[in-house]
Amino acid sequence: MASPAAIQRSATSTTASSPFPLQRLSTFKTPSSSSAPLFTTTTTPSSLLDSFANDPVLSPFLSPSFSSTSFSSAALSSGSPASTAEHLLQAIRLLDSQLRSHVLSHHPLLLTQLSSLKNAELSLSTLRSSVSSLQSALHRIRSELSDPHKAVLFKTAQLSNLHRTSELLSHSIRALRLSKKLRELMSAAESEPEKLDLTKAAQLHCEILSLCDEYDLVGIDVVDEELNAVKEIGSRLRSEAMGVLERGMEGLNQAEVGTGLQVFYNLGELRETVEQLVNKYRGMGVKSVSAALDMKAISGGGGGFGPGGIRGSGTPQIGGGGKAREALWQRIGSCMDQLHSIMVAVWHLQRVLSKKRDPFTHVLLLDEVIKEGDSMLTDRVWEALVKAFASQMKSAFTASSFVKEIFTNGYPKLFSMIENLLEGISSDTDVKGVVPAISSEGKDQMVAAIATFQTAFLASVLGRLSDLVNSVFPVSSRGSIPSKEQISRITSRIQEEIEAVQLDARLTLLVLREISKVLLLIAERAEYQISAGPEARQVTGPATPAQIKNFALCQHLQEIHTRVSSMMTGLPAIATDVLSASLGAIYGVACDSVTALFQAMIDRLESCILQIHDQNFAVLGMDAAVDNNASPYMEELQKSILHFRSEFLSRLLPSRANSATAGTETICTALVRRMASRVLIFFIRHASLVRPLSESGKLRMARDMAELELAVGQNLFPVEQLGPPYRALRAFRPLIFLETSQLGVSPLLQDLPPSIIFHHLYSRGPEELLQSPLQRNKLTPMQYSLWLDSHGEDQIWKGIKATLDDYAAKVRSRGDKEFSPVYPLMLQLGSSLTENAPPSQKQ
Repeated sequence: MASPAAIQRSATSTTASSPFPLQRLSTFKTPSSSSAPLFTTTTTPSSLLDSFANDPVLSPFLSPSFSSTSFSSAALSSGSPASTAEHLLQAIRLLDSQLRSHVLSHHPLLLTQLSSLKNAELSLSTLRSSVSSLQSALHRIRSELSDPHKAVLFKTAQLSNLHRTSELLSHSIRALRLSKKLRELMSAAESEPEKLDLTKAAQLHCEILSLCDEYDLVGIDVVDEELNAVKEIGSRLRSEAMGVLERGMEGLNQAEVGTGLQVFYNLGELRETVEQLVNKYRGMGVKSVSAALDMKAISGGGGGFGPGGIRGSGTPQIGGGGKAREALWQRIGSCMDQLHSIMVAVWHLQRVLSKKRDPFTHVLLLDEVIKEGDSMLTDRVWEALVKAFASQMKSAFTASSFVKEIFTNGYPKLFSMIENLLEGISSDTDVKGVVPAISSEGKDQMVAAIATFQTAFLASVLGRLSDLVNSVFPVSSRGSIPSKEQISRITSRIQEEIEAVQLDARLTLLVLREISKVLLLIAERAEYQISAGPEARQVTGPATPAQIKNFALCQHLQEIHTRVSSMMTGLPAIATDVLSASLGAIYGVACDSVTALFQAMIDRLESCILQIHDQNFAVLGMDAAVDNNASPYMEELQKSILHFRSEFLSRLLPSRANSATAGTETICTALVRRMASRVLIFFIRHASLVRPLSESGKLRMARDMAELELAVGQNLFPVEQLGPPYRALRAFRPLIFLETSQLGVSPLLQDLPPSIIFHHLYSRGPEELLQSPLQRNKLTPMQYSLWLDSHGEDQIWKGIKATLDDYAAKVRSRGDKEFSPVYPLMLQLGSSLTENAPPSQKQ
């Protein structure tokens, strides 16, 4: 049965009747029209198949799972098998008719395809004959070329063997010649070993072995015999070269080290040899570190101490502690020396490697030994040494109380050894253009290896000083005052701790930090001992026990401050910075112990000076001018100063001889100087406020100033050393006698504060019109003085300017034509003050 696609294609072909005779055959005639077909002959193949698919009887035939048995059973069971058979016959006749029609419509195409097949068969026959001829020709050619090809292959193999044989012979001869040359070179050196050219011999040795390996000369009898001799010579060369290399490293001889390295480079064994040497020196260093802290060796025959050695627990037996301690330090010293030698030797090897190049290839030998990413030789050795040293130190700290005690108490010595080791290695390997043996990180690692002993040492320093301070300043006893001997012991111990480490700046700073903690502890305990209350502040009677106690504390703290400050001489500036806070605390507590007393004395002296306003300086007459007695307020001031000197200051201030030799100002001296300066300034201030002031009053005031200068200079502080306050006092005395017209250009104004000059000029002006700020604001002298203490010269001038403006308004309101001479002078001085003031004060 034709496929539906074929039938569909046939439907699209030409449907015209064919002119060929085959169409007239009876087999291709259409069925009789008398029959009643189920489908017409004009049905197209596609519609025919569609009608079969829609027909319930014919549709099973299109199914791929068609079963004739099932179809027959269904037809018989349907009750009309005859009609079903008729229906099938009609379908068969229709299909037959459709096939016949399809063949007739495609008849030309079928004939064309038939002729193509005949042509193809003809071409295929021709091709078969050509292929047969080609195969015959190939067989003939193969038979003709087979023998020549075999002959060529044979001759080629023979030529190759001849060539290889000639090469082996040539290389063997070269190897034998080189071997002969090497043996001659070694034989010539037997009589004079120093003339042996190791580098040349190593080069020959390397060339011989390279020839044998590259051209596979092993197995040739004569070559094998020579190889045995060459290998023996190679062993001798290695031995000789290693000796030269080690001798050069020990003696730091660059020529010998370079020769040895060149020999091993020529031998092709440079990297392995350098690794072997580095491992050797590294092992020597690790072994030296282990041996230095081997307590069994210290106490054994090597120490020669017999029964006075070290027990298994690391504790010395009776009578053997001193010898064991000395032996331990000797071993540590020897270990440091050996580590120094090892590092310098390895650095020297590395230095030569970094400079030496092969004369033929110009390859840097260091590049052959150290590849990218590898660490330097010195770094490898130093890392191993530091690791071993740190491990041994840690073990000694935890396992041996004897070693722990020695290294803790003798940490400065241990640190000094480490420091000397590091400095020695750095100085000996400090060559321009060459990497040093140890970097800064490597040095820090070595110092960190003994960090546990450093911590223990600093703790012991703090413990010793703290115990001493606790014994001198016990917490349980507040009333007891330390003696000078006890304070001296504290300062002496502090000095001993500093002197023990002063050779090393870093360790000195660490110890100073611990001393700073001790000084703060002293300040805390001393502050707890200070007495307060009315007894500590009274100034009218003799010194009370509370004041005497405070005096002693102040002197003790002053002694500590002075002694410790003097210890800083010669130390770096940073050392002073470390102790600045703690010394400041000592200074502050020392001041606190007597500050209340000094303030009470100043208040007392100021109250005496304030009585100047109760005096009458306007008295006229010769009696007042020739009176040589001091004013009552000045007499009271002198008595108070004498009382302070005898009862208080004599106990606080050092003798003049001691103060001269000390060369530094003490805490109490500074307080007295401040008090003397305050007295002079306070007196000048209130002397300038005196108003009115007659000529006889000026003489009396000048006499009072002379008495004040004498009293202060003899009992408080040398006035010539007070600086500006003394110059102000010396300038104010002649100033009051100058004419008003002379004041503006007087050089005395330079030594006086502007406010003093202004206040004095009020005494020269009309009292009823020109009021001072004191009068204008209706203040007492004490109140005005407190206001002056809390304000600057610019603020004081604003208050004075206000009084001058009031004065000018009053003069204009009265119709006066002239101002007092002091008015323009004060304005002139005030304008100059404003011009010279900083910008921030002009606003």
